[in-house]
Amino acid sequence: MSFKIKRQATDDAEIDVTSFMNLMIVLVPVLLMSMTFTKITVMEINLPELSGGNSVADLSQSQLEVVIHKDKLQVYFPAGSLVKDIEMVQKKDQKNKTHDFYMLTQVLRSIKDKVSDKKDAVILSASDLPYQTLITVMDTVKSYQTVVAASLVEIELFPQISLGDASKTKKGK
Repeated sequence: MSFKIKRQATDDAEIDVTSFMNLMIVLVPVLLMSMTFTKITVMEINLPELSGGNSVADLSQSQLEVVIHKDKLQVYFPAGSLVKDIEMVQKKDQKNKTHDFYMLTQVLRSIKDKVSDKKDAVILSASDLPYQTLITVMDTVKSYQTVVAASLVEIELFPQISLGDASKTKKGK
């Protein structure tokens, strides 16, 4: 007994992709509009030198240090000489006290007026400091914003930043 299988002639059917194309035309713009674009910035920092530093007699070669503690900021210029002890402040619209970055800007501006050619600063931070506090101090040390001729401009303070550990220094120095 032999079985013969008879094959039917089938035409190659075309695939209808119209509905898929309509879906893509709607889906792609919706996905692009809902996508969050992020800006990644890189801040270049330097490590402090291991040497004892340059002569303190020349102020432009002296080391500017900003020490960040959980409860205050300290500015030293030249290194070891306390310029200002900046306590935390409580703003009207906030419950908790925060670091006084406005006062830090004012202190750094006064130092920049004395030594206008100085571009480097060392930031010493506590190990348990919040990351956002460190970044805000770095931004404050780098530059400040002011209004000149009815436009907001950014004025450079100390853009060459080095990081260090404040736990190696005494809190009161």
